[in-house]
Amino acid sequence: MVMLCMIKLAPLPLAKWVDALVAWLAKFAGFFNFITNIIAGINNAIQWLFDLLPIPVFIVVIPLLTWLVTRKSGLHWQLFAFEILGLLLIWNLGYWRDMTQTIALVLTASIIALVLGIPLGIWMAKSNLVEAIVKPVLDFMQTMPAFVYLIPAVAFFGIGTVPGVISALIFAMPPVVRMTNLGIREVPADLIEAAEAYGSTSWQKLIKVQLPLARKSLMAGVNQTMMLALSMVVTASMIGAMGLGEKVYFAVGRNDAGSGFTAGLAIVIVAIILDRITQSANQKDG
Repeated sequence: MVMLCMIKLAPLPLAKWVDALVAWLAKFAGFFNFITNIIAGINNAIQWLFDLLPIPVFIVVIPLLTWLVTRKSGLHWQLFAFEILGLLLIWNLGYWRDMTQTIALVLTASIIALVLGIPLGIWMAKSNLVEAIVKPVLDFMQTMPAFVYLIPAVAFFGIGTVPGVISALIFAMPPVVRMTNLGIREVPADLIEAAEAYGSTSWQKLIKVQLPLARKSLMAGVNQTMMLALSMVVTASMIGAMGLGEKVYFAVGRNDAGSGFTAGLAIVIVAIILDRITQSANQKDG
C-alpha cells in the first residue's frame, strides 16, 4: 500500500488529446462553412425584419404581439407599460440597434435549440436507453463553464456572430431537452391507455395527448432556454458577437462605469420582456 502511494502516476495527456481532436475536426472546413451559412442566414433574416420596421412601429408591435400571446393568461397592463417605457428608454440611450442585434442572436440560438432539443427530449421520453446516454451529456453541457464554449466556437467558426450563436446554442439547449422529456414522462398512464384503446397511433398519441399535456413543462424549458441564450450571447461579445454585450465588454475594458451600467440596464429590460412573455404564454389557458 505504501509502495503504491509512493508511485507517482504520469498525468494523462488529456489536453493534447483535445487539441488533436480539434485539429482533426478543423479539416472538415466545408461542413463548418455550411453550418456558418445556415446560422448567418437565419440571424440576418431576423435582423433584416427588425431593421425593416421603423422604431416607433416596433415599439407598438412588441406590446401587440405580447397581447396576442398572453391575452388569455390574465396578464396585467403593467407589462405593456413596462415594455413601452423600456423600449423608449433603450431608444433614448442610443442602444436600439445593439438591442435588435442581441434579440436576433437570442432568437437564432433559441430557434435552433428548440428545433434540435424538443425532438431529442421526445426521443428521451420514449427510450430509457437514450435517456441514460443523453443525460450525462446534458450534465456536461450545463456544468461546463460558459467561457470554455468560446474556445471551440472560435476554432471552428472564427470570430463574429456565428460562433456566438453556436456557443449560446450549446449552453442553452439542455433545459428544453430535459423539460420536454420530463413533461412527456409525467403524462398519466391511464390517459395513454385510453388513447391506445381508441386506436391512436404513436404519432397521434404524441400530438394529441402527450405534447398538449406536457405544454407547461415544455414552455418552462423554452423560457429557460431563452434566458440562458441571452446570458451566453452577452458573454460571446468576447469573441465578436455584436449587440449589447459588446457595449458592456468595451465599457469594462475602458473602466467606463456609466456606459457599462446603461448597456447593462438595456440587457435587463430585454431579459424581463422575454421572460415575462414566455412565462405568461406558459400560463395561457391554464
